[in-house]
Amino acid sequence: MKPTICFVLTSPLVLNHYLLDHLSALADYYEITVCINTKSTSISDNLDTRVQVNHIDITRPIKVTQDLKTLFALLRVFKCKRFSAVHSLTPKGGLLGMLAAKLANIQLRTHTFTGQVWVTQTGFKRYLLKLADKIIASMATHLQADSYSQARFISLEGIASLDKITVFGSGSLNGVNLKKFKSNAIKRLHIRTQLSIPNNAVVFLFLGRMNYEKGIMELVYAFKQLQQEYNTTYLLLVGPDEAQILKHVQSVLANQLTNIRYVGLTSTPEQFIDASDVLCLPSYREGFGSSIIEAAAMGVPSIASRIYGITDAIIDGRTGLLVQAKDTQSLYQAMKTMLDREVRDQLGLQAQERAIREFSSERLTEAWLHYYANHLSFNNHSKRQST
Repeated sequence: MKPTICFVLTSPLVLNHYLLDHLSALADYYEITVCINTKSTSISDNLDTRVQVNHIDITRPIKVTQDLKTLFALLRVFKCKRFSAVHSLTPKGGLLGMLAAKLANIQLRTHTFTGQVWVTQTGFKRYLLKLADKIIASMATHLQADSYSQARFISLEGIASLDKITVFGSGSLNGVNLKKFKSNAIKRLHIRTQLSIPNNAVVFLFLGRMNYEKGIMELVYAFKQLQQEYNTTYLLLVGPDEAQILKHVQSVLANQLTNIRYVGLTSTPEQFIDASDVLCLPSYREGFGSSIIEAAAMGVPSIASRIYGITDAIIDGRTGLLVQAKDTQSLYQAMKTMLDREVRDQLGLQAQERAIREFSSERLTEAWLHYYANHLSFNNHSKRQST
């Protein structure tokens, strides 16, 4: 009988974007269940059919009564199924998943940190959210982080000791699918034509959840200044508008809306990376910054904040440019630097070489397999390697 693993997370967005390949590979050796809120977003059709999905009414915002109901729902599932291991991702998934797994006496309890929501908070809310991470760490038997700089930060902040935290490879949760994220000149031209963007324009791309902590408004103000000087520049925003921020963006760029394009949630981010010249991620906090290495794999360099997590994804001056978070002027200067095609090409080439060398999704999937082979069924995975 195969060992059983239950993954607990809040949003199908995380499942769809980061875990599909890992779960498919794990399903060769383990019975895999995912406990997730299936009502918030649809689950990808590409999820391996061997993976069982259980709906759990888990939400991202703090809702005490609902959270207690979710905790007991998870506890019932864990006691009934008696999983060999529980693995949580996302803050709420971690808090409720690790608590329920501990109460159900699941022996292997792993949580993966992908960024700390309390970093940008102040006062009691910061204290409460940080306490939640400490509880997660204390309930888990093993911890993972998707970057070395994040692991060091967690340790320095007293969340968990560094020797309890594992980072796979060079970092990242899922790596990058080099077959999917591959540049194509014909597709680039096609997407630009669809978006009514001239082929000679320099396109700056934001790709991800649109909210203020991602530095969207700093990007918008920097682009406004840049576009006043260089009217062949375009800004492409791709991702769900979580904070209803688009109206604010439109008001700031009222006289320059002809050079901005907005695309909502997409299942084909590679198309929009291909249509762009520079990825911009001026975030206030990140666990790693997966979009950076996805762009890198396609030869597109990035401009991003000099914060933990992102400093693992970009080598400043070699694979992209790092700027001070919340600093519109330094972001503007970096965007201006990227208008030089030779600079973009050189950074993009070096970024691509590093992404291929260090961040392939196959390499990360292998690390996940090794992790569970070492803890649950080493002999099964050893057979796989020898075949």
